[in-house]
Amino acid sequence: MSSVPAHAARVTAAAAPPATAGVRSLAPDLARGAMLLLIALAHAHMYLYGHERGFRGYSLDGGPVDRLVAGLQVLLVDGRALPMFAALYGYGLVRLADRWTATGADWPQARRMLRRRSWWLVAFGFAHALLLFFGDILATYGLMGLLLVGMVQVKDRTLLRVAGLWTVVYVSLASVTALTIIENGSTPYPTDAESLLAGVGARLAAWSVLAPMLALDVVTPFLLGMWAARRRLLDEPGRHRTLLTRVALVGITVTVVGGAPLALIDARLWTDWSAAAAVPAYALHSVTGIAGGLGYAALTGLIAHRRTAAPGRVVTALAACGQRSLTCYLLQSVAFVAIFVPYTGALGGRLGDAGASAVAVGVWLATVLLADGMRRRGRRGPAETLLRRLSYRPVRPRP
Repeated sequence: MSSVPAHAARVTAAAAPPATAGVRSLAPDLARGAMLLLIALAHAHMYLYGHERGFRGYSLDGGPVDRLVAGLQVLLVDGRALPMFAALYGYGLVRLADRWTATGADWPQARRMLRRRSWWLVAFGFAHALLLFFGDILATYGLMGLLLVGMVQVKDRTLLRVAGLWTVVYVSLASVTALTIIENGSTPYPTDAESLLAGVGARLAAWSVLAPMLALDVVTPFLLGMWAARRRLLDEPGRHRTLLTRVALVGITVTVVGGAPLALIDARLWTDWSAAAAVPAYALHSVTGIAGGLGYAALTGLIAHRRTAAPGRVVTALAACGQRSLTCYLLQSVAFVAIFVPYTGALGGRLGDAGASAVAVGVWLATVLLADGMRRRGRRGPAETLLRRLSYRPVRPRP
């Protein structure tokens, strides 16, 4: 008898592998390509130095434009991009398992492959933090894959219950974080080192704490992404248009309403706040970010449904970026180090939040153009190629 439970077998049977279908779904790639803009915006201001920071790390001494940008990003980007990425990663993990089992692997073989890939993501994250950026998220998702790979097989009811219970835990963790920031101030970012080697220790120390903390933050969207993958919501958005529309409308509305109080605080428009108000504002911002991340993913699914037949140049380029998301993500850090840190461009000591965000948009656009050029030449992203070679092994079908 097969070791895959009946419900998992149904999911696998419904998921035609790329080798069979021959067509790559547009929505997941489009979502990842668009998501990288949010990642760039969320990370660029973390390279600034010489400023006192607010709850979400934005400078407290910026001008009116800087404060406006900070408020908008707290409202729409911070704590929203990470859940979106987590949901897409959970979605992709299930789809990978489906493809491997469809080619003859049993569940233990598929699980070993997923774990091997997760270990290599942790290794990539370590190298990323060692050389470039303490706020790496690759190791975070590698940890998620290692700890929660068993959730691929659990029943839908169990998956949703765990996601709901963890949301309560997440609110508690966010409240503790807010109290810590109020009492001790925001932790300085290790991006002002005077040389590459001088910052190694600080980057790794910050990364070793931040990576597991971020993993705790994204359990819920990761599990909900797995639930969505079982129904192929992004692979077949036309069949689920009503559900995706509801998720997009409700999710984005909830994230805007829930993020508004903290956005006003970090934009310095609400200055007479107290701890009794700031802690709930921070927790509300965090938990409603889950809804925002899911809403953004659903919105890209709807766009992909409308543009699949004739995607056009922009959508095609964004999807190419999404197909090479690992490469483009790492290139963002390379560019930010070249532009911001003291021993290279040193703009991190001269720009404000608005300037950093403008740089982020420019860097993201450059990676989109680069990825589209790779697509036209028929080349995969080098980081994706390396991860594939390290992670995947031929499957030996079992009778």
